[in-house]
Amino acid sequence: MNKNLRRVIYWLPRILMILFICFISLFALDMFGEDLGFWEMLVGFFMHMIPTFALVILLTIAWKWEKVGGILIILLGVIFTIFFNTYREIITFLLISMPVFIVGGLFIWNWLLKKR
Repeated sequence: MNKNLRRVIYWLPRILMILFICFISLFALDMFGEDLGFWEMLVGFFMHMIPTFALVILLTIAWKWEKVGGILIILLGVIFTIFFNTYREIITFLLISMPVFIVGGLFIWNWLLKKR
């Protein structure tokens, strides 16, 4: 396989996951528009950031161990699909769950290429 293509397959899941983490983090900012006290907003913000923290941890794992990280990211995609009910609407599924599945698959693909 071409060296440039291998480099793209190496970096693509990492960049996509970072962009997805930024996208998911935007949803936590809606806490600051609520009519709540400072501490209530802060607690709400951190509660909304739990998916972001999970994604950052999984990205860290996948960066080091691509096979394990890829599998865990795909499992997180299943959890997102069930917990956030993204299976109810196709647009929600495509925006929330599908990127996670794609990134997990790309990490596993990169691991398979390295294994050869």
